Parts: sequence; C-alpha cells; structure tokens
Amino acid sequence: MESRFIQWCKSKMKTLVFFLEEPSAQDALEGLLPRILPDDIKVHYLIFEGKQDLEKRMESRMRAWRAPHSLFVILRDQDRSDCKNIKKNLLEKCKNAGQPTTLVRIACRELEAWFVGDWRAVGEAFDLTQKLSSLAKKARYRDPDKLDDPVAELRRYLPYYQKRDGARRIGRHLDINRNKSKSFQIFIDGIKKLTTTIDSSLI
Repeated sequence: MESRFIQWCKSKMKTLVFFLEEPSAQDALEGLLPRILPDDIKVHYLIFEGKQDLEKRMESRMRAWRAPHSLFVILRDQDRSDCKNIKKNLLEKCKNAGQPTTLVRIACRELEAWFVGDWRAVGEAFDLTQKLSSLAKKARYRDPDKLDDPVAELRRYLPYYQKRDGARRIGRHLDINRNKSKSFQIFIDGIKKLTTTIDSSLI
C-alpha cells in the first residue's frame, strides 16, 4: 500500500502537455527535455497529422484535458508563413479553449534548423564529429533560421538522412548553450520560464 506521502506527491504531479504537428518533433524532444526539465515534471505528447490537423483539433483536445497541474506547449514549424500571424492565430485558439497561458513557439523555418544550429550534435549523433563540427564556422550556417530548406542542408552531408531517425539521434546531443538557432534558444527560454510557473502554481 502506498504511503500518504507518495499519494500526495502523485496528486501534485506537474505535467507539460506538448501539441506537436509531427512525430519527429516528439523524437527530438524526448532526447532533449530530460536534460533540462526537473525530475518532478511529467511530459505528455499529443501528435497531430500536420499543421492543419493541429489547428483544427487543438481547441477540443485542450478542453478535454483533465489532468490537474498541467500547462500546454505548442510547437509548430514556420515553413513559409508569417511567424507573427501563426503565433497570433494559435494564441487566439488557446484563449478560446480556456488555456491563455499556453506557451506557443515557432520553429523557424522548420525543426531541422535547430539541428543545423548545432553541427557538433549532428556529428556526435552520426559518429562524424570531426567532419561535421567544422561546419559551424561556415557563414552559411551562422543563422540557421534563415535557411530555406534545413533538411536539404543536412542531406548535403548526410545523404541518407531521414527525419525521424535523425531527430531521435540528434535530440539527445543538442546543446542548449551552443545552438545558433534563435528560435531554438527562444524555445528553451520559454520552457525554463514555464517550469518556474508550474512550480509556483503548486506552492
């Protein structure tokens, strides 16, 4: 039989609920988040079938969520859309769903820009550390968020690169201080602030 203390701890379990447009985002975050989140925060992933599916169903999924002490995070690729408009639209949907404190972050232009922002992590993931680490010095990769096609950049040096396999490999090596992607750094900063918020809500 569980002690009253263990039961109390479970009743205070804190949860971050991630709304993601594709499985590769979860693959990357599963390698990254355990290294930056406190041990007492549980993570739950809701995967949608692309951006349109996420935007269509997110309000109903938020309203249906019942676990206490939960905060939501939405991560969506920018692609070729306007970042400000995307975020404004998503925040409005969160407000309509009764979750105005949801953290909304946009990967510019797509998740793989975060990987290009840390070539050392890519090299470590594919046992090519010496070969790929030097790419970080190239002017082309000083601002990975401006690349039109980050996946193509990865395949330039890794012709066999696949999105989910790459995300699984690279996510666990991403360095939150070394990464040159501004959208990655903004995401990390948001997660850190959110964990402070969720801790404060339980005091």
